Amino acid sequence: MKFRRQQRDEVGINLTPLIDVVFLLLIFFMVSTTFTRETQLSIDLPEAEGKPREQLDKEVEVLVSEGGSYRVNGQALVDTRMRTLQAAIYKVSAGDTTLPMVITADAQAAHEDVVRAMDAAGQMGFVHLSITTRQPAEPAAASGDG
Repeated sequence: MKFRRQQRDEVGINLTPLIDVVFLLLIFFMVSTTFTRETQLSIDLPEAEGKPREQLDKEVEVLVSEGGSYRVNGQALVDTRMRTLQAAIYKVSAGDTTLPMVITADAQAAHEDVVRAMDAAGQMGFVHLSITTRQPAEPAAASGDG
């Protein structure tokens, strides 16, 4: 007698339910994720109140104008490159990095120009660095009719 062997179906894994579950998880995480938004920084600049310092005989003063041009002890520079600024500071200070340095910037001067002046002083080795401020305006006295 001849027996027929039963044909076996090939065993396979059905991936459709697995893909459905992964897809649903992906949608769940996408919906439930909160994204951080970059917020703008609001800065209240401090006002300086204090005694004016005494004038020294020898100091290096760097003036930064609204347009970004520099003056070192009143002498205008030909351009705004850092090398030119450092050369002018070196000429005024005669290489003495212990002299106090004062940076005076216009209120409308770009932050980049002020930082460039500070960076030039730092690279040259100046450690006594001051930034000028002005006294806050006194509030006007309230006048009443009564």
